[in-house]
Amino acid sequence: MEQTANPNTTSADTAELMEQILYQVKRIVVGQDVFLERVMVAILAQGHLLVEGVPGLAKTLTVKTLANTVHGSFKRIQFTPDLVPADLIGTRVFNQKTGEFSTALGPVFTNLLLADEINRAPAKVQSALLEVMQERQVTIAGETHRVPTPFLVMATQNPIETEGTYPLPEAQVDRFMMKVLVDYPTDDEEFVIVQRVTGPPIAVNAVASIDQLGALQKACREVYVDPSMIQYAVKLVSATRNPEKHGLKDLARFITFGASPRATINLTEGARALAMLRGRTYVLPQDMTELVPDVLRHRLSMSYEGLSEGITADTITTRIMAKIPPPAKPLEHEKMAA
Repeated sequence: MEQTANPNTTSADTAELMEQILYQVKRIVVGQDVFLERVMVAILAQGHLLVEGVPGLAKTLTVKTLANTVHGSFKRIQFTPDLVPADLIGTRVFNQKTGEFSTALGPVFTNLLLADEINRAPAKVQSALLEVMQERQVTIAGETHRVPTPFLVMATQNPIETEGTYPLPEAQVDRFMMKVLVDYPTDDEEFVIVQRVTGPPIAVNAVASIDQLGALQKACREVYVDPSMIQYAVKLVSATRNPEKHGLKDLARFITFGASPRATINLTEGARALAMLRGRTYVLPQDMTELVPDVLRHRLSMSYEGLSEGITADTITTRIMAKIPPPAKPLEHEKMAA
């Protein structure tokens, strides 16, 4: 039964609604608990999500199923090498009867956009998403058009080693809040997957509205973040740019470019969303530390020396987190004040 939208949603209401959404998704998708949690964080924090994994790991199925649980518009774009920017944002069309041009809006005008196998298209097409991901608008023939609110891009990609893929431009990668890696299921999970796929079809019920989703996103911005947590995020991101400043001089030769200020913002907003998912109105250190690898993974540009020695962005992140400890948990009276 669908709940009515309430802009004054409490943390208990939020947890209940999120539980209903996850229940519907889990009826279709087996396992992938961390991935599902990151998807919910991205939705609450109004951030875009990049998901990487080999084909067949239910990346597309998860996003599509999640879209079916919300009463909102959903579009899917299958990225291919012959795609052009107009296929995404739209174009001007000439009407022979009236002798006038009209604007045909593309599939980006939706609430939830699934960019499937985004690295199958060349950089020119990928860059067409830059404006809409950041400004929530597109420009066609000098005219600006706003996309619906809320607007989220969830992109899937195959690992770069897979044949026929293109690397994503750094400017676009930075606009994704998180990059989540999806791995193979366990033997038990795969057994259940086969049972569900070969069994009778399961219908997913829509349990939330767009108004509810918007109210939850507004409530997420009200979650309290202690200044010490923001300072912790600043130090982590700063260490990717100037490792020697934080006692990690040996890492400098492995990093060409560090993370941008978007990483600090995304860490803060993501920690808020994760705290909200867990029924709290304040952020604890573990809310932020759990998201650090996903937020920094795609923002670090590794040097040739680092790549030759097999050093990954996750390795750098682990070293930085070991050197820079998170702040102590807030005291109980500070929680109440928050």
